[in-house]
Amino acid sequence: MIAAELHTTYPWARFHSLEYPVRLDALGEVLAEIRAAHSRSDHTERQHGSSRLIGNSPDTQQVRRMIEQVAPSLATVLITGESGTGKEVVARQIHEQSGRKGPFVAVNCGAIPESLLESELFGHEKGAFTGAVSAREGRFEQAKGGTFFLDEIGDMPTVMQVKLLRVLEERVIERVGSTESIPVDVRLIAATHRDLPKRIETGKFREDLYYRLSVFPIEITPLRERPDDIPPLVDEFIRRVGAEKSASLQISGDAMQALKDYTWSGNVRELANLIERLMVIKPDSVVKPADLPWPIVAQEETEPANNQVLSSRLNAVSARPRVSLPSEGLDLKVYLAKIEQDMIHQALVEADGVVQRAAELLGVGRTTLVEKIRRYDLGQSRKGAASAV
Repeated sequence: MIAAELHTTYPWARFHSLEYPVRLDALGEVLAEIRAAHSRSDHTERQHGSSRLIGNSPDTQQVRRMIEQVAPSLATVLITGESGTGKEVVARQIHEQSGRKGPFVAVNCGAIPESLLESELFGHEKGAFTGAVSAREGRFEQAKGGTFFLDEIGDMPTVMQVKLLRVLEERVIERVGSTESIPVDVRLIAATHRDLPKRIETGKFREDLYYRLSVFPIEITPLRERPDDIPPLVDEFIRRVGAEKSASLQISGDAMQALKDYTWSGNVRELANLIERLMVIKPDSVVKPADLPWPIVAQEETEPANNQVLSSRLNAVSARPRVSLPSEGLDLKVYLAKIEQDMIHQALVEADGVVQRAAELLGVGRTTLVEKIRRYDLGQSRKGAASAV
């Protein structure tokens, strides 16, 4: 009965019948089929949705050019960037522009238990483990002729990294419980928000796999560094949510400026969630700054005072001796980051670890400073200053 109802929902899927009394191994197989069918349905439906890369900032335009360059090839792509920046959108756009006729199959390595990951990726044979009452193909085989997207590759267990490396080098897989090699015709795209070089240093990620994955690296910058993308993103999210809820929304000029000034820790995903929330609480109306959540409004309100503090401190800094450029040159980005890190550390010490006070000393918003503390891993500086009191 259960199988019959599910088959109505997924007519192309295969389900096993359940007989009373229900055996645990049979139930496990049915649940596995349901999960696989839902995943196939999910990626099939989403494939026909919008996967356009929204925005006109220089960084976004650069990503578009890189997509156009790599899409026609079979080169493995590694997409990096913070959570919520749109890594899967980039992967889907690569697939759509590649001309490959097969499906786009996505797997989040961090969402699947380690004990099930190998079976999920490579499939299994009947009797390979308890509950495997029949053979089942894995995600690699499901992506035949298409694109296989491995999200959060940085969370993949090291033992699976070895097996993935073999797939990349030989283009074959082996199902769990089998010694037969199955050729796979897939385009592999991986993504992560983690610092893979740092994980290599700590032994959590294989260096050889890293170089094999990053044949063509694409880095997506955080939304806070491309504010010009916010207006078109807002328009797109209003269009999408409005189509679902049959409602409209307008953002006033002041509210839009507040959105552009805000440091989006959740990036595009956070912005999309905000627009959906506003569509619920302010349908068919104009959103003003007062309608925005507290973090965004709070940052906007503290800007004038922070600007005055910043101005006075810049005047003090300008009176100091100028730094000379070394004859051999320098990496300006690294040099400025080191200065910023040192200043934040000093401000935290002077403020006894109180972030709000440190933010005032630096002339930045509290949320901005919190993000920089996280980026530079300065949490210990804050704890050390607080414990010294």
